[in-house]
Amino acid sequence: MKEKPEAMVIQGPKQLPILLKGARKTDVRSQFAALCYRMRKGEPEVLLITSRGSQRWIIPKGWPMAEKTPAEAALQEAWEEAGVKGKAYDRCLGLFSYTKELSPKESLPCIALVYPVHVTSLEKNFPEKGQRRRKWFSPKKAAGKVSEPELKKILKTFDPRLLEA
Repeated sequence: MKEKPEAMVIQGPKQLPILLKGARKTDVRSQFAALCYRMRKGEPEVLLITSRGSQRWIIPKGWPMAEKTPAEAALQEAWEEAGVKGKAYDRCLGLFSYTKELSPKESLPCIALVYPVHVTSLEKNFPEKGQRRRKWFSPKKAAGKVSEPELKKILKTFDPRLLEA
């Protein structure tokens, strides 16, 4: 018997609580992240990339950019970090917290707002080529590869077919 998939999280009551270990609200910085996806044989696949330092699996993300909406900034980061060309949606899927390592002795608590990006192509040459690996996963497998609990939930419940609804 096939399990019914959970509904996609769209900034609502299903959002997990954000964990900010020892941080004051004034310490927290915001970033915009791209949940890059494509459809294969009617099923979604999610693109993960590795971080430059620890080589753990993450999604592209970066700081707010002047003159760009959050979704446009997420798309720009997806291009720079993974060579993604595609369409960003202005619908936040949720948010997750993580600690950005600035140096071996300095870190910064961050909240990343996640925007879906439908990938139309992956370029061979892009700004951070050679610094990261990229790989496609089912949303469930992608959820098992990332560290952040809130991002795991967003990935597990992601269904791009609901974006057009």
